[in-house]
Formats: sequence, structure tokens, C-alpha cells
Amino acid sequence: MTPSSSFPPPVVDSPLDIVGLLSRAHHPGAGAVVLFSGEVRESNQGKAVAFLEYEAHVPLASTMIEEILTTAKQRWSLHSAVAQHRTGKVSIGDTAVVVITASAHRSEAYAANRYIIDRIKHEAPIWKCEHYTDGTKEWGNNCNCQAVTGDVNKHIYEHGNPG
Repeated sequence: MTPSSSFPPPVVDSPLDIVGLLSRAHHPGAGAVVLFSGEVRESNQGKAVAFLEYEAHVPLASTMIEEILTTAKQRWSLHSAVAQHRTGKVSIGDTAVVVITASAHRSEAYAANRYIIDRIKHEAPIWKCEHYTDGTKEWGNNCNCQAVTGDVNKHIYEHGNPG
């Protein structure tokens, strides 16, 4: 099962269908299915968030996400792997990105899922604009590691900090 032939495009401009994606990710050989849902929270770095807006270089981001999925499937012998990222305005509580992995055992499904989301956030050409309730906004990459670690070369997931 390949990501491009079995699942919707990796980058879309409409709400994500988590239930539909999950139902299609099941596999008879899988004893574990892990779902990560990246959702818009109401605050970030001490500022109240009104909503997020995502932009992407869709052809390149889609190709990169498919490559990440293929690599993860091979590395962890996954039965299925899917990731989908949203573009456009995403409201508080809505889902911006979903990653689903299915494997024979949970350790592989968890490890692969984490690998996929971390690579998407750090490598895919997807940009996030946080719109704050005070009327200000801030554009950045799809992750905020630099704001947390203080170093553009240090990523949260490499140092045991929450992401």
C-alpha cells in the first residue's frame, strides 16, 4: 500500500477527515495503529492564539511527505503509513496535521509515527502564521523549536523536551 495510491493527497486545503483516514489505515497484519493529531491550541509562548494560517509549496511538500512515509514504512516494516497536513485558516481545536502508522507491534508504530511528524514539521515546506487575539501575527516555519531551545540547530524532539 503506497501513500499516494491509497490515501488522499498529503497536503489539502480543507478540514481533515480523521475518522476516514483512520478507517483506511487499518491492516489485517497490524497489531498496533497509532494516530497523532496535531491540533490548534488556544495559546503559544504565553500569547493567546485566535487561529493559525498555513501555507505550503504543495507539490514539493506532497513529494517530501510521501518520501518520509516511504522511508518510515521501510525502516519500521509498517503495514500502512499516512500523513496529511492542512493549509489555509485553521481554528482553535481543529486539526492541522494527522499521522497514522500501523505495524505488527506498538513499538514500531509509535517510533515511526514520531519520526514522520518530526520530519514533516522540520523539513516540509509548510509555513505557519499564528494570529493572536491582540491583533498581531507571527509567521514562522512549521515548528517553534528555535523559540523553545534558543538555537535554530536544536530541535525539541532531539533533546527530550515536549513538542
